[in-house]
Amino acid sequence: MNKLIFSIAFIFIATFISAQEVEIKDDKVLLGGNPILKYEKINIIQHSFYSLESDDEILLFKFHDNETNQYSDDDYIIINFLTAKIKVETTSVEHVISGMGMNSKKNMQKLVKWLLKEKVIDTKGNLNLEKVQTFYDKYNEDITLRTSR
Repeated sequence: MNKLIFSIAFIFIATFISAQEVEIKDDKVLLGGNPILKYEKINIIQHSFYSLESDDEILLFKFHDNETNQYSDDDYIIINFLTAKIKVETTSVEHVISGMGMNSKKNMQKLVKWLLKEKVIDTKGNLNLEKVQTFYDKYNEDITLRTSR
């Protein structure tokens, strides 16, 4: 009986989190209208996310075209969880790139939704170190280690 109640509660919580709107407004990441992170667009391919409480940079996102501007099949993203000292390099760009890929605000909103879905960050903007490791195990491809220059 406890497992059934726990399962139902988990489904409601997961539905609630995914149903809440993620928005970037005034250099803040909002979840359901409440700020959870600070946001800084460094340039079109690099973005930083900061803790609301400590102003520590907790996440750095980079898009890498692998120095082949006209060829997108080798593009990848780097998600550097700075406070956890874990860097994920993945070709799973579909989790972040929205539409034609040129709207960086929409892309970063999609990134936050992905991290919330994977429970890497919680609804207060805190990193879950155990889930960061699971995210690394699930998505990291060590692209720079296997790419010769």
